[in-house]
Amino acid sequence: MTPAERAAVTMGFEEPDRVPLFLLFTIYGAKELGLSIREYFSKPEYVAAGQMRLYRKFGGDCLNPFCYAASEVEAWGGEVIFSDNSPPNAGRPPIREPGEIESIEVPLVEESPSLLFGLRTIELLKREVGDDVPIMGSVISPFSLPILQMGFAAYIELLYSEPDLFRTLMKKNEEFCVRWANAQLEAGATAIGYADPLASPDMTPRDLYRRTGFVVAKRTISRIGGAVATSLASARALPVIDDVAATGSVGIGVSTFDDLAAVKRQCAGRLTILGNLNAIEMCRWTPAQAEAEVKKAIAAAGPGGGFVLSDNHGEIPWQVPESVLLAISAAVRKWGRYPLDRVSV
Repeated sequence: MTPAERAAVTMGFEEPDRVPLFLLFTIYGAKELGLSIREYFSKPEYVAAGQMRLYRKFGGDCLNPFCYAASEVEAWGGEVIFSDNSPPNAGRPPIREPGEIESIEVPLVEESPSLLFGLRTIELLKREVGDDVPIMGSVISPFSLPILQMGFAAYIELLYSEPDLFRTLMKKNEEFCVRWANAQLEAGATAIGYADPLASPDMTPRDLYRRTGFVVAKRTISRIGGAVATSLASARALPVIDDVAATGSVGIGVSTFDDLAAVKRQCAGRLTILGNLNAIEMCRWTPAQAEAEVKKAIAAAGPGGGFVLSDNHGEIPWQVPESVLLAISAAVRKWGRYPLDRVSV
């Protein structure tokens, strides 16, 4: 099967030829090309070339044009801080006082260099692989984006004490998110990853999420013109699986802190699972440990399809040894071929 066929079959809750492997590289492409992270993200051609080289080297089943989360807040007027061996971070937020929410304008995709960069990267990758390899677009949910727009403390205070301003900000963020997601689909993205870490009870009490972020997600996802998978960015997913399924998502990225077998039981027939290799511990794994972790994940969630092996956050750290990534790829091919009769832990 092609990677796209493999992913489509598993998302239909059937067993393809093997478990799909999504290695979600971002800054690792700079390492592959011998560039600094700042230089790597200076040209879409560099990012596309890095993605293609990593795809061929490690044998994953998708391409990831996502650069860094701060590119979205950059479109709103925020700052980006680069470092030598980790993802770029958001600097000073564009909304410095809650009162500025009323006047801040929703960025236009076609006038935002950081977003146009992402669209051009998608177009270049689409030209390389056509429909054979999934190209994963990405947006930050309207509910979670204010962490970067305002700063964590200011947003939490807004969420609890300023309901009118919260609703105003959500309206603007929803419009931005829908425009940005649909622009990526039009450029050639296969599906959209909806990053919503605040949906996890690790971050927001579930009753509060049900009144706020859940409602926002339902409205937003219904307006995105393609398949959407929700990622909680390494926070626990199990307690909100029913909620995520009700948003219109077709997949869910789960945490290394989730019981993968329990997640599988609760998601069965409703959501495709993406996860849940620990990308932080991966930096210290041996190839043998990598194989054992792959085998354990496949045994827990692989039977019956509906499972994509990936990391638990959506980022392969710069520090992960190539030998570990090669071991992960080899282990999927060894233990992830259907039927999974040989896999046990």
